[in-house]
Amino acid sequence: MEAKKKLRCPLGVPGGILAALIGLTGVIVNIIHFNWFELITSLALLLLALPFVRVMMMVHAANDRLDEIESKMNK
Repeated sequence: MEAKKKLRCPLGVPGGILAALIGLTGVIVNIIHFNWFELITSLALLLLALPFVRVMMMVHAANDRLDEIESKMNK
């Protein structure tokens, strides 16, 4: 039977993607309605969410590599 993997940062990547999609939707809607103040806040959300997703994915990849190294050392 396959061993279960540890659950890491269960809302990190999906939460970041959701925030990026909300920011992108806000940017599009606020450009259409010429709402410049809310455009700035939507753009800020988008610019914060995109690097957050990338960092979370890098953390997941690094943790997977560490798990592989640990399993090789324990054999």
